[in-house]
Formats: sequence, C-alpha cells, structure tokens
Amino acid sequence: MNIKAVNKDPSIRRESFTELLGQFANHSAAVVHDEIELVKQGVREKMRVVRSGVLTVATGAAIGFAAFLSLCAALIIGLTSYMAPVMAALVTGAALAFIGVVIAFIGFKQLKQSILKT
Repeated sequence: MNIKAVNKDPSIRRESFTELLGQFANHSAAVVHDEIELVKQGVREKMRVVRSGVLTVATGAAIGFAAFLSLCAALIIGLTSYMAPVMAALVTGAALAFIGVVIAFIGFKQLKQSILKT
C-alpha cells in the first residue's frame, strides 16, 4: 500500500512559499491592527468610567463644601450668644485657618518625603 498519496491533479493549485509568507504577513498585520483597536476600545471604556467617577467625586465634594459652610455659619451663630458676632466669625475663621495650615504642612511634608524617596 502506498501511504504517501500525492495529489497530481493539475486543477488544484498549490501556493508557493512566498505567497504563503505574504498571506501570513497580511494576517499578522490584521491581527495586530485588531489588537490595537481592542486596546483603544478598552482604554475608552475605562476613561468613561474614570470620568464618571471624577464627576461623582466632584459633585460630592461641592455638596460637602456647602455643608461645611453651613456648619461654619451655625458655629458662628451659636457663638454669638457668648460673644459679639464679629468676634464669633473671627474666632471661627482663625480656628479653620489654623487647621488648614496644619493640614497643608502635613501634606507638604509627605510630598517632600515621597519626592526624596524617588
């Protein structure tokens, strides 16, 4: 028995090595192009999620800031029963300024340390 059967039909065209290599290059380029498009699509989707998250955080921060201002006004109004309104506003402002400076100084130290580590 002949195990190796050779197709000697002249109507069936065998592709040459260069043609196969050309097709391989074309298909490889198409795969790379498709992968790049897939990565771009993934980045776009992540950017949409990040944008939505940033907008949500910004909205929450704005509402929180309004609440903070309301609490400051309530503190000033509450202090007016113990001192003059001007003094109540000055005491509240000075206390908040001191807290802000302390927090900014702590943040500056952390930033300076993180820069020096790298």
